[in-house]
Amino acid sequence: MLHFRPAFFILFLSTLLLASCTGYQKLLKSSDVTKKYEAAVQYYDKGDFFKAGTLLEDLVPLLKGRPEAEKAQFYFANTNYQQRNYVLSAYYFKAFADTYPNSIYTEEAGFLYAKSLFRDSPEFELDQTNTYTAIEAIQDFLNRYAESKFRPEAESMSLELQKKLENKAFESARLYYQVRYYQSAVTAFTSFQQQFPSSAYNEQAAFLKLSAQYSLAKESVPEKQLERYREVIPFYQFLLDTYPQSKNLKEAETMYVAAQAEIAKLKPAGTAAN
Repeated sequence: MLHFRPAFFILFLSTLLLASCTGYQKLLKSSDVTKKYEAAVQYYDKGDFFKAGTLLEDLVPLLKGRPEAEKAQFYFANTNYQQRNYVLSAYYFKAFADTYPNSIYTEEAGFLYAKSLFRDSPEFELDQTNTYTAIEAIQDFLNRYAESKFRPEAESMSLELQKKLENKAFESARLYYQVRYYQSAVTAFTSFQQQFPSSAYNEQAAFLKLSAQYSLAKESVPEKQLERYREVIPFYQFLLDTYPQSKNLKEAETMYVAAQAEIAKLKPAGTAAN
């Protein structure tokens, strides 16, 4: 009879599973709000966020005005977060914080609202509107809850998002350079240097800005060349003074010398050398 035991065990588990599903389906159709709420909390505590969330979605509007409403709304927001529905969880956490500003869950809801936006932030190659929204939400949380236990994680998220914006800005400027939009590249690298003065990319940005300006001058119409070659000089001086050990100095010096030679040829007769 031993060879029947595995089959019997599988049949037993299948029966339990069917009974469990049948019980859950009955709960979904039940009009007993209290019973459904208790079951939703049990599912939530067990980590079954799908079943808990499905029940709570029906319950939240029915529990308005009842003591259970506060916990139900917070739990429902978190079931969405746990299932990686970050757009929905952000919406429901914010709605919770607006509805229950003095709740014991409000601080955590504010943090999870910001974290939902953080999770929804796209890769740096894409539009970063959501990233700016997430940074703003994180900063608002940090201002509101300066001593929060969530502060270290919130600060870490903010730094990660700032790094993403830094990557985006640098790669956008470099793309202008690569496709030979040199004037746009110079503008973009200048903006990058101002916005991210401590970036590890700044040495490369300084060199590429110099190279873009030199290429712009070289490809310009004659009447604009003198002015544009003259702009090469301070860009080279900045690179030399700020990054005296740069591996690009030799190439930068070649462009500097060439720019000086062009300036000497192009300047009007009788004008003092720059």
